[in-house]
Amino acid sequence: MVKTKIYIWAGIGVMIVLVILMFSGANSYPALENFKGEVNLYKEPTCGCCGVYSTYMSGDLDVKVITGGVDQLKDKYNIPSNLRSCHTIIIGDYFVEGHIPLEAVNKLIEEKPDIAGIAMPGMPSGTPGMPGQKNGDWVIYAVNHDGSQQEFMRI
Repeated sequence: MVKTKIYIWAGIGVMIVLVILMFSGANSYPALENFKGEVNLYKEPTCGCCGVYSTYMSGDLDVKVITGGVDQLKDKYNIPSNLRSCHTIIIGDYFVEGHIPLEAVNKLIEEKPDIAGIAMPGMPSGTPGMPGQKNGDWVIYAVNHDGSQQEFMRI
């Protein structure tokens, strides 16, 4: 009986510690939390997954959603057609194209590489804002100012 109570209290203690760690910022993205610039998400009015993605991004950033004119914006920022997705975020001097996880956006803002932005083409299953299971690595590309591209990271 005494052992059972000890195990119960130990289990409750472990749960409390896990909850504290979960909400203490241990899983946060410091570069995004400290970002002070504008974050604009451009999407078409009929896109549902873009709304889900903007909610996902709003956990660490103040995201302003702008509807319409997405193709013109992609042209303005010279986002290569093979890397285009359903929505574009402009954050600071960078574009973020597609359903890119916060981990990659944080890396972009933290490292400040000399590139135009990052992109993940299509709408891969399981990415933030998209239903389904993750099927393999998500490859995020860095897009240089001249439009050339190379792998930025894999998640």
